[in-house]
Amino acid sequence: MDAYAITRIYADENGDSRFEDISRQLESEGEIGFLSEPEEVESIIFRKVKPTYDYDYHNAPERQYLFLLDGGVEIETSLGEKRQFETGEVLLLEDTTGKGHKTRNLKPETRSSVFVTLK
Repeated sequence: MDAYAITRIYADENGDSRFEDISRQLESEGEIGFLSEPEEVESIIFRKVKPTYDYDYHNAPERQYLFLLDGGVEIETSLGEKRQFETGEVLLLEDTTGKGHKTRNLKPETRSSVFVTLK
């Protein structure tokens, strides 16, 4: 366990949203496990969305991590690439400008997530 996988969504120089697979390095801290370096954050937001959640192209309101607590989502970039994300996965949303991305629930169930906004 030397890294934590994260999917980054960002806008390229043409304003198109894209996926990038990144990671945060983890270092052994003995009995308490493996930890990443701390990152400064601004706030935390708890969220639930309706089973019918299907949100057309939009930008992230600010740079933020998205932690999927239950359920899953499909995200589509402005270039048409789609990826599915399940419970426990982490996304780094950085497409605060550009053409944005689409998001929809994978299942017709209420989905819970947490946003952690970055400084």
